[in-house]
Amino acid sequence: MSTFSFSLLHKDPKSQARRGRIETRRGVIETPVFMPVGTQATVKGMRPEDLLTAGAQIILGNTYHLYLRPGHTLIEKLGGLHRFMNWEKPILTDSGGFQVFSLGALRKISEEGVRFQSHLDGSKHMLTPELSIAIQQSLDADIVMAFDECIPYPSERRYVENSTALSGRWARRCRDAFDTSRGAALFGIVQGGMHPDLRAASAEELQEIGFDGYAVGGLSVGEEAELMYGMMECTMPLLPEDRPRYVMGVGTPENLIEGVRRGVDMFDCVMPTRNARNGVLFTSFGKISIKQARYREDEGPIDPTCSCNVCRSYSRAYLRHLYQSHEILASMLNTQHNLHYYLSLMANARAAIAQGRFTAFAQEFYRLRQTGGDGDTI
Repeated sequence: MSTFSFSLLHKDPKSQARRGRIETRRGVIETPVFMPVGTQATVKGMRPEDLLTAGAQIILGNTYHLYLRPGHTLIEKLGGLHRFMNWEKPILTDSGGFQVFSLGALRKISEEGVRFQSHLDGSKHMLTPELSIAIQQSLDADIVMAFDECIPYPSERRYVENSTALSGRWARRCRDAFDTSRGAALFGIVQGGMHPDLRAASAEELQEIGFDGYAVGGLSVGEEAELMYGMMECTMPLLPEDRPRYVMGVGTPENLIEGVRRGVDMFDCVMPTRNARNGVLFTSFGKISIKQARYREDEGPIDPTCSCNVCRSYSRAYLRHLYQSHEILASMLNTQHNLHYYLSLMANARAAIAQGRFTAFAQEFYRLRQTGGDGDTI
């Protein structure tokens, strides 16, 4: 039986923001929460010990990548994904749907599933809802995602209708294939493109099937921010209040604040880690590009208000030097800071909701960005 549960602890009086708690067999997750992405059994540039120090409560793994390399059967043989990567807290695994659909001409969708060619060696594979669930359960994930199609934007309505219907049929197959005796949770994924009526129909169908939590997919795929927020706003009230609500692949700090405002509990995105490797750092006053010449002699920290070890110990001048010298440490320190910023942002949001002051918290978040702090932002 599942050992998964969700408790709603606080509701903000002036918005839809929620403060909750997820209990899993491997620990508690306080929400709203940002989940660092560890696609290939590692969050790039971060040791598991560093993730704990930064405040990570749960991380992601990916079905597609771990299936291809090193293989889910090997990971299962070696004791599961947690033991394999030395991470004892909860892990959520993406179903692999987004990755195979992003392969373009290298994949073909059918009722059965998706036939695709590996981006590694060109070998041919068939990923079905049943296999996706089997892989995720072999990895011993604590939260398993249903297999779906991530609808591209823009798409014609007929395509969105057909794709959403197919994802619904796949969701039923995922539910049937899921082994509840292992103690994990299974989340369904609401699709429907940018059409509120299709989102509503998808949400209703998934609740008829019954899932432990509900995600919203197909956002942050190229649409403008206001359209994304509109889809969150129309979809969140359709989902059960007593289950976690997860918006997948989102996003910027602003996206997180606006998602929390609309009742989202869970987020994930590669943005903090990918930007870190490209020398872009998140601060309370916006983003800065550490590679810029203005930081060559700057002895100050990335963000004077940040309490992370990087800001306490290293100057902008040193971080710029590391980046310009292509040192591995540049990616490591930049990533530590960016993830600390994201995780702290969510911790502060949780505190604000619990105190009934989320709206004031969000206003201060935007005010700091308008002032620009003590550095030029990008």
